[in-house]
Amino acid sequence: MPDEVEDVRSPAPWLPRQHPAAPVRADLEAALTVELASVVAGARRRVLRDGDRQIDTAHLLHSLMEQDPGVRAAFGSPAHVARVLGYLVQRSIGYGLAWRGSVEDSGALPVVREGGAPWLPWRDAVAPDTAQAPGGQAGAALPDLPGWSPSAVAALVGALARARKRGDTRAEGIDVLARIAADRDCRAAEVLRRAGIDVSLLAARIAEQVSAGPAA
Repeated sequence: MPDEVEDVRSPAPWLPRQHPAAPVRADLEAALTVELASVVAGARRRVLRDGDRQIDTAHLLHSLMEQDPGVRAAFGSPAHVARVLGYLVQRSIGYGLAWRGSVEDSGALPVVREGGAPWLPWRDAVAPDTAQAPGGQAGAALPDLPGWSPSAVAALVGALARARKRGDTRAEGIDVLARIAADRDCRAAEVLRRAGIDVSLLAARIAEQVSAGPAA
């Protein structure tokens, strides 16, 4: 009985492991490269350690900056990388305190609601031959994803769509960074601006890298 009371009062983040959304989340994360899956795992550990409620785009950015050399290279100089990381580490003792208790939702997640159930056209980014959502849109019913902010889900979904557009089946870290840079209202973009990064220039630099293709 004491253990049950302790569990109820525990301040630990709400990240349930058994939930109707679990297969969807697993399916989504299965379409990431091994390196990007490691980034997601790092973001999840940071959420647990800091006592946050959800993985948001700032958590993803922090993990990307720490683990992905390609993402760091996109910033153009070590000084830019140092400034961003220096700002990210202040989250738990500074600006991030204002985010606690709120949900990051920049409006980037394209959801069509039918009878109260959310629909998200993401499965065409993972597997094109899936069911149609109401109104003929490609997609599948997507429950809420506990432990993920809508903007963070949008970043992953957009990254998968970006990867498929260039002919890849799995998303990379640079794809997530591109989606973050495109979502000017997400928390990660706010962090970048506060660290003195021109998000529009960052997005353009990423696009140039893709257009140039891999180095010979």
